Amino acid sequence: MVDAAAAEQFLDANPQFAKQYYDINFRPKVISDLLDINRKLVLDMSKFHDLTMVDESEILFDLLHHEGDDRMSLFMYRQRNGVAELATRLFNVHKDAVFEECLVQPDSEIVYPLDMGIVGHVASSKKMVNIPDVTESPHYSDFVDELTEYQTKNVLAIPIMNGKDMVAVMMALNKLDGPRFTAKDEETLNKYLNFANLLLRVFHLSYLHNCETRRRTDIERQFHKALYTVRAFLNCDRYSVGLLDMTKTKEFFDLWPVLMGEVPPYDGPKTPDGREIVFYKLIDYILHGKEDIKVIPNPPADHWVLVTGLPTYVAETGLICNIMNAAEDEFFDFQKEPLDDSGWTIKNVLSMPIVNKKEEIVGVATFYNRKDGKPFDEMDETLMESLTQFLGWSMLNPDTYDKMNKLENRKDIFQDMVMYHVKCRKDEIQNVLNTRERWGKEPDECEEEELQEILSEVLPNSKKSEIFEFHFCDFEHSELDLVKCGIKMYYELKVVDKFHIPREVLVRFMYSLSKGYRRITYHNWRHGFNVGQTMFTLLMTGDLKRYYTDLECMAMVTAGFCHDIDHRGTNNLYQMKSGNPLAKLHGSSILERHHLEFGKTLLRDDFVSFVTWGCALNIYQNLNRRQHDLVIHLMDIAIIATDLALYFNKTKICWNFLHHPKQGDYTTNALKRTMFQKIVDQSKTYENWNDWTKYMMLETTRKEIVMAMMMTACDLSAIAKPWEIQSKVALSVAAEFWEQGDLERTVLEQQPIPMMDRNKADDLPKLQCGFIDFVCAFVYKEFSRFHVEITPMLDRLMNNRKEWNALKEVHEAKLAALEEAKKAKEEEAQKTAAARQAASASQSQSKTCIVS
Repeated sequence: MVDAAAAEQFLDANPQFAKQYYDINFRPKVISDLLDINRKLVLDMSKFHDLTMVDESEILFDLLHHEGDDRMSLFMYRQRNGVAELATRLFNVHKDAVFEECLVQPDSEIVYPLDMGIVGHVASSKKMVNIPDVTESPHYSDFVDELTEYQTKNVLAIPIMNGKDMVAVMMALNKLDGPRFTAKDEETLNKYLNFANLLLRVFHLSYLHNCETRRRTDIERQFHKALYTVRAFLNCDRYSVGLLDMTKTKEFFDLWPVLMGEVPPYDGPKTPDGREIVFYKLIDYILHGKEDIKVIPNPPADHWVLVTGLPTYVAETGLICNIMNAAEDEFFDFQKEPLDDSGWTIKNVLSMPIVNKKEEIVGVATFYNRKDGKPFDEMDETLMESLTQFLGWSMLNPDTYDKMNKLENRKDIFQDMVMYHVKCRKDEIQNVLNTRERWGKEPDECEEEELQEILSEVLPNSKKSEIFEFHFCDFEHSELDLVKCGIKMYYELKVVDKFHIPREVLVRFMYSLSKGYRRITYHNWRHGFNVGQTMFTLLMTGDLKRYYTDLECMAMVTAGFCHDIDHRGTNNLYQMKSGNPLAKLHGSSILERHHLEFGKTLLRDDFVSFVTWGCALNIYQNLNRRQHDLVIHLMDIAIIATDLALYFNKTKICWNFLHHPKQGDYTTNALKRTMFQKIVDQSKTYENWNDWTKYMMLETTRKEIVMAMMMTACDLSAIAKPWEIQSKVALSVAAEFWEQGDLERTVLEQQPIPMMDRNKADDLPKLQCGFIDFVCAFVYKEFSRFHVEITPMLDRLMNNRKEWNALKEVHEAKLAALEEAKKAKEEEAQKTAAARQAASASQSQSKTCIVS
C-alpha cells in the first residue's frame, strides 16, 4: 500500500497530473452528486447574480474545456421558417482555447440541417452515438473539416433534451489518450449532461428569443408596410382598418358599478364570440391625391369611419357589406358632405371582417369609392377578401410576439425575484422556532404539539404588543418582532387550527414575506406589516369582521401583509418611463399586479420547493378547491385595490390642489366613492344591527367594495397614527419620493414633479394638508360613520391636519416675512435712487444758475 504522505508529496510535486487525475476520476461524480435531485441543498442565493447568455456560454465553455478529448463543440437546435436545424454556439473548444475565440457570433455560425452530418443524425435520432472511425459512418460529412482544415477521426455526440424537445447537441472529437472514446467516456459525458441540461433549458429560451428578435422589426410598421404595398392592387380611393379590442373579461372594478346598479349593463353590439365591440385603433389609408396614412388610437365614436355604424355592424354579424350608393343608403349614416378640403365624398363602400386563425373577428376593413366611379363588384370582393385573410393571419404575429415578450419579461422578473431575495433558510427559522436548542431536531421533524409549545412561549402577548390598537407603533419593534406579531394575528383570527395551517409553514411564510420586502426608505417590511396590522384591527377592533367569514378574514390580512412585497421605491409611472420589464408585462396597476403575483408565487408549492429546497410556504395548502379559489380571488381584489388610480387621479392628487383647491372633483373617481358611500347610507336605514349584518354577509359585491376601501384605509393608515408617529413616517414617504425625483433627474434626464423634487421640500406641510383634505378625509369619515369603533382613526387624522396646518402657516409666515423684507428692501432702494436722482438734478440746476 502506498504511504499517504508520499502520495501527497507526489501530487504536490506534479499538479498537472493531479488535476488530470481529478478531472477524469472525480469531477463528474462531484457534479453529479451536487445535482442529485433527491438531495436537499441549502444555498445562499444572495450570492448569485442574473445569468446573461454570455455568462451561460462561459459556464458551458468551462464544462467542455475539461473533457478528455481534442476538441468539443455545442450546437443549438432551432426552427427557422419552419425548418429544423442546428447552429454552432461553442466551436472547437480545446485545452488551450480562449472563450472569446470559441463563442460563435450569429453572423458567423455554421448551420447543419437535420439530414446532414453526424450532429444532424444525433438530433434526429435523439440518441447518443460513439463512432470509432468516422470514415465508416454513413452520416459523416467532411465539409466542416475542409472548412477548418481539421481531420476528424472519432466522435462522441449526445443530444440534450428538455422532456421530448430537442435543445442542443454536444459533440467531442478525437480521443486524446486512446484510439476511440470508451464506455467510461460515455458515462462521464452523461454525468456532465446533468449540469448542462439544467443550464441549457434556460439558455435555449433566451437563444430562441434572440433568433426571433434578430429576424423581426416593429410589427406595426410591417403591418403598415404590407397594407401600403398592396395599395396598387386595390381599385379604390381610400380604405380604413379598425382593430378590435380582444378583451373578453372585465376587471372586477369595472363590474362593480353594474352589479351595484350604478350604471346599466352593456347592451350594445357584441362580436359573435361575445366581446363588446370596441375599436382601439383606426388606420386610415388615403390613396387619392397625396397618399397618406393616418393612425388614430382610441378613436372617438363620432369619427367619420365609425359614426356610419357600418364597421360595428360588420364586427357584430361577420357579414361582407357592399353599399353601392352610400348617399341613398338608409340603414347606415354615411357623411354626405366632403370629408376634407379636397372635396372627397363617400360614394360606394365595401366592408368586410378581418378574421384570424381562431376564427375570431380581430378587425374590420372598409374600402371607399371604386376609382372608376362604379360600385364594387364580385371580383373586388374576392380580391379584398384575400387581403383581409392576409391581414387576419398577420394579426397573429403581434399576438405571438407579445406572448414571447411577456415570457421574456416574466423570466427577467422571476430571476430578479430569485436572485435578490433570500428565502427563509433552515438556520433562520431557528430565530422563531428554536427546535435545535429545544428538541435537538429540525422543525420538519417535530410534531405540531412540539412546535406549538415553542410558539406559545416566543409569540408576543397581544395586549402588551398592542396589535389590536389603531395607534400601533412599529418603531419599538425589530423586524423579527413584527414577524412574530404577524404570526400571532393568525392565532387571534382562530384560523391556524381551523384551516390546518402547519406551524412550520406559517413561520416560514411570515419570515419569507418579511424578506421579500426590499430594504428601501418607506415601502419596506415595516410598511407591509403596518398595512396587515391595520386590516387586522379594522376587522377585530373596528368590528368589520361581522360581515366576513374566518376564511375571508385570513385572505384579507394575508393580502395586507403581501400588498407591497418587492416594491422598488419608485411608482408605476417611473416603471413605464424607465422601460422596466414590469411595465411591459402589466398594462395597468403595474406594481400592484407585481406584488400580487409575487405574493401568490410564495403561496405556490412548485415555486417554493425550488427556492427553499423543499420547504413549503403555502399556508393555504390544506384548503379545499372552493376555499382556495375564494382566498385567491379576494387577494386579487384586495391587492389591486391598493392602486389609488382606481379611486383617485394620481396626476392631479398631489399638487394640483395646491394651485386649484376648489377642483376636488379632479381628484376622485366619484363613481367608486359613491358606491361605498351608498353602502354606508344603506347601513343607517337598518334599525336592527343584526339584520344589517345578515344582509351584508350575503351581499358578495358589497363586501368586496367594503374590503377594497378597507385596503385603501390600511394603505393610508400612517396618516391616521398619533402625530409623533405620523410626522416621522411622512418624512420617510417624502424621502422616498425625493429619491425617485433624483433618479428622474439623473437617469431619465427629466425634471421631476414638485412632489418628487427635494428642492421643494419646504412645501411638505402644505402637501400633507392637501393630501388629507382631498384623499384621506373621505375614507376615514365614511368608515367612522359606518362603524363608530373606527372613529379614533378619523380623530387622529384631524389632529394631524391641525399640526401640518400649523407648520404650513409657520412656513407661509416665513415666506411672507421674506417677501416683506424683500419688498421693503426694494422700496428702500427705490427711495435711495430717487434721492440720488433729486440730488443730481439739484446740482445740475445750481451749475446752470452759476453759469448764467
